[in-house]
Order: sequence, then C-alpha cells, then structure tokens
Amino acid sequence: MLIAIIGENCVGKSTLANQLREKLGATIYSGKDYLRLEKNPSVAMETFKATLKASVDGENIIYLITEQEHISLLPEGAFKIVLTADLETIKLRFKERMRGNLPMPLEKMLEAKHGMYDDLPCDLKLGADYDVGEIFAALGIA
Repeated sequence: MLIAIIGENCVGKSTLANQLREKLGATIYSGKDYLRLEKNPSVAMETFKATLKASVDGENIIYLITEQEHISLLPEGAFKIVLTADLETIKLRFKERMRGNLPMPLEKMLEAKHGMYDDLPCDLKLGADYDVGEIFAALGIA
C-alpha cells in the first residue's frame, strides 16, 4: 500500500507517518529522500517512481510531501491524505523547531504557503485534531 501524507510544514505529517508505520511496518520516505537510491538524480527519481508504483499493491510505503512538485511522483492508486493545521499552530510548531525563534522571512514564507493544499483532490482530509482510528478505518486497517 502506498500512502501519501501531503501538507505544509509543521502540520504533523511525521507524527502521523510514525503512527501508521507502527501499525503497518511501512517504510517512510520524505521529500527528496529518493536521491539516495541512485548516484544520478534523474535515475534516482525514475527508480523511486517505480518503487512507488510497485508499492500500490505491494510493500507498504508512506511518502511525506511538503513540496507541490513531488505530488507528480505519485502513481494511480496512491492513498492521498491531506493534513492541515491553522496558521498559528504551524507558526508555533515551526518556532519550537527553531528553538524559540521564528525569523520574519520564515514567518512570511509560512503565511504565503498556508492553504496551498486546501483544494487538492485526496482520499482523506484531516485537521490537526485527527483521530488515528478514523485513518486506520479509512485505510481498511484493523
């Protein structure tokens, strides 16, 4: 099974992925992790695309996507979860990552990107207060 968790920075993608990994024994990829698969970046991308395609009916893979350009790597049959959070929650979480400091350019970037996945077609759209049991049910996992 291929599960794509799509969302802005600091919406909880990694937390959700780790919860799913515990239940599924899945491999987690994030962003451009696929570049480690091959020395040549374009070959690595093609290898990753093939891996993702095979996982739709095979090995469990969870792919965390923050950048819109990576959505095009998803094959038909991927289960797409869009994870959202309100802007203040995102800013607070990012500030914590930055050891209590959120520089103005980063704050402006977060504001500009907020809502970028609101209209993305998906199988499941969740807010920051999701219930992992609902996700397991949507995926058909006991």
